[in-house]
Amino acid sequence: MIIVTGGAGFIGSNLVKSLNRQGRRDIIVVDNLTDGAKFVNLADCEIMDYLDQDAFLNKIKTNHQFNQKIQAIFHQGACSATTEWNGRYMLDNNYEYSKVLLHYCLDNRTAFIYASSAAVYGLDTHFKEQSAYEKPLNVYGYSKLLFDQYVRRHLPAALSQIVGLRYFNVYGPREQHKAAMASVAWHFNNQIKEQGKVKLFAGCDGYANGEQRRDFVFIEDVVKVNLWFLDHPNKSGIFNVGTGRSQSFNEMANAVINWHGKGEIEYIPFPDHLKSHYQSFTQADISALREVGYHDEFAKVEIGVAAYLDLINQKPA
Repeated sequence: MIIVTGGAGFIGSNLVKSLNRQGRRDIIVVDNLTDGAKFVNLADCEIMDYLDQDAFLNKIKTNHQFNQKIQAIFHQGACSATTEWNGRYMLDNNYEYSKVLLHYCLDNRTAFIYASSAAVYGLDTHFKEQSAYEKPLNVYGYSKLLFDQYVRRHLPAALSQIVGLRYFNVYGPREQHKAAMASVAWHFNNQIKEQGKVKLFAGCDGYANGEQRRDFVFIEDVVKVNLWFLDHPNKSGIFNVGTGRSQSFNEMANAVINWHGKGEIEYIPFPDHLKSHYQSFTQADISALREVGYHDEFAKVEIGVAAYLDLINQKPA
């Protein structure tokens, strides 16, 4: 049996769907459906059961034994809003919750594969899984870093798998509920359909208009990494999950424009409130992921965006 927390969310629901494709139906999804719109991410999935986050957490805290042996917990549930500044809420939801699950897995020899974030690096231009480069800009990034630090203290004595995956800029299907926090690919697609143009920030931090760069990684590649670790239970650690290359917002915008066969780019002034708080450049160092044995290639923006837009715009094959 597999448990996916945040299973109605973006990455979680894609994980569930991919497990279904592998023939797995013994999946418990854990989430908080106060935002009921997320149900659509599970409507085409087959699961064994659904548990509300609070009910699940109560079971875990009492060391509840489920009817079947849990092979792994994919812990994708978190508050991922970088604009959320309620530190008490963020640490309770992202840090304390994660600690409870970690210890349950350690006590029961269950694999624990969890979502970390590239937000731990802040404005640093070195994206390697080392404390010298970890300088988060917001309380979200700090909550992820705090748990990574906690995991590092427990890894040496762990008798079961622990894997932290630092996601970079993920885009792909099943993110529609994220609204403002959805990927730029999602927003650019909507802007082209509604306005016929894509809006990008003007230059900043020494970058020309729209030339700020991010490591954009397609959701299918993120899921493949998660499932690779499931199949390699002897591999543990904290790893970056990105393509290992940076591409500009202009490249992302042009990939969307090229798919639609129309549209243009409009550059808007860079917001004052984001100055000194904006990652103008990210690029995952994936050497640790390669060294542990993961060798699959990651899709470039031009390929990933085309596959994504084919799905959400229902373009015939």
